[in-house]
Amino acid sequence: MSSTFDPATQGWKSLKSKGFFAEVGPLWSRPLGHGWEYGLLVEPRHENGVGVVHGGMLVTLLDQAVSMIAWAANDQQPCTTIHLDTHFVAPSVAGDFIVARGEVVRKTSSLIFLRGTLSVNDKQVMYGQGIMKILHKKQTR
Repeated sequence: MSSTFDPATQGWKSLKSKGFFAEVGPLWSRPLGHGWEYGLLVEPRHENGVGVVHGGMLVTLLDQAVSMIAWAANDQQPCTTIHLDTHFVAPSVAGDFIVARGEVVRKTSSLIFLRGTLSVNDKQVMYGQGIMKILHKKQTR
């Protein structure tokens, strides 16, 4: 994807982020079916020393995306990642727009099981699965 790609022209909205993701984003989102998909326009600062997106950045994006999917599945109540299993499939470089999609596999009263993928132009870059712990008010302090 060209470095002149503008997500806003394709229906993506920039999300306001706080904390860590405010430093590495911006994160983009748009509706997808009954849920959402998320995106990141890769910049040179996201690359490692060999010129591809740092694996930690890919893991961060997948974690953020499945966390937001879990949050939506839990009536916008907080959850935290307790397990994330990731698999790198292909490299990504500056100028790429990485799309993150995911789904809830199962939800219990205390856990949400999810799977997700990262792709560029429908070519898979990473896939993974995670478990989110549902936090109750006394656990968030």
